Amino acid sequence: MTHTQLKAVADFLGHHHHIKKARRVENNLLMLDLGGAEALYFDMTRGRATAYLAPARRPAQDFNAPFDTLLHQLLSQSRILEVSVPEGERILRITVQPRSHYKDRKVTLQLEFTGRHANAILLDEEERVVEALRHIDAAQSYRVVRPGVELAPLPPRPEKEQIPFEGSIESWLRENAQRIHQRRMSELRQQKRQQLLKKRERILQALRKLPDEATLGEEAERFREMGNLILAHLHEIRPYDRKLETVDFEGNPVTIPLPEGIAKNRFSEYYFNKARRARSKAEHVHIERKNLEEKLRFYDNILQAIEEAQDPYELEMLVPKQGRAKRKKEKLRDGELYWIEGYKVYVGRNARENQKLLELARSNDLWMHTRDIPGSHVIIRTDKQNLPESVLRSAAKLCVDFSTSQPGNYAVDYTRRKFVKIQEGSHVEYDKYKTIQVLKEGVEIRE
Repeated sequence: MTHTQLKAVADFLGHHHHIKKARRVENNLLMLDLGGAEALYFDMTRGRATAYLAPARRPAQDFNAPFDTLLHQLLSQSRILEVSVPEGERILRITVQPRSHYKDRKVTLQLEFTGRHANAILLDEEERVVEALRHIDAAQSYRVVRPGVELAPLPPRPEKEQIPFEGSIESWLRENAQRIHQRRMSELRQQKRQQLLKKRERILQALRKLPDEATLGEEAERFREMGNLILAHLHEIRPYDRKLETVDFEGNPVTIPLPEGIAKNRFSEYYFNKARRARSKAEHVHIERKNLEEKLRFYDNILQAIEEAQDPYELEMLVPKQGRAKRKKEKLRDGELYWIEGYKVYVGRNARENQKLLELARSNDLWMHTRDIPGSHVIIRTDKQNLPESVLRSAAKLCVDFSTSQPGNYAVDYTRRKFVKIQEGSHVEYDKYKTIQVLKEGVEIRE
């Protein structure tokens, strides 16, 4: 942002007297709720830091770093004392009086829109760093940004002719919000699409590797015949032989490898067991194929939902990004694990996983399913708590998105797991349920 744009933002902030709430809603995005219909956002991403006006919204995830704790404690419910922009600098300084401290306590939030060095820093009255979005050590720069260290001034910038800002800063901030939203949605949509396509490709590879029933049947018959030939010629096999060269029952020459580490009288049993396994696999390979095809449809439905998503929060719910440690700790063998406002949400990707989740769910967990259409069962781990309405609605939306790609108005039934009775496989009867209506809209191809 330019110096004159920041001065216009300072003038806009100067007409407000209090900050209702201050918090981080994304990795580099700070929100100041000023008590109106819109909040003022500061995107402190390196190289493209900016500001915009948009409706207040929930964080995409929980942020509990020291900076987040202090930002909330010191600026939420605070009184704005002064908003300034140092001459010639791309810095916005918001000085407040925290509600929870003595009247003479002042704290400054210094927002530095300095290209790749963009930062948000909390300062006390002596210009010492209280906390910062990004810490900078002496090894990185002469200007150390660490708690308790006095913040050095920025080096002087070359004098430039400042172009006066014309027009309404509020209109510019709202238009900027639209530009940023479109760019970020495009980037995030592409990122989530790629994450999902990798999962989908793994399912496709597993499908391609599945043998067909006819091949497995022929393999079972071949192993059975090899076992019978070994039985017929067992007396000819010497202790040191590694293969049996003979003719089959139709007079054709055949060579049979003899397994190592197995007693001579168990050679035929070895091949009979292989024949039995191949025959069993031939009988059940269609079930595995069906499970994989259902998983494929599950991911296709999510891909469609990614195209329909209207905001980053919805995209993060559809394809969540978790840290390695958390992913490892919460890895789920059957189904997918999602988080909605801190609640665990388990989703079955096919009939087998739906059945497994029903078996693993606790009696007070919440079960959810889209009425009258086959699809994913959703289990919400409640720990005996009453779920917020926002969690129920978000989970119901996911339930529809995971079950179908067709637009329409869908009824999603939900009840406690103890009121769900398994009939056969993942087919159930349920009682004492409530219903949420979910409108799934269609989407045009955007890109």
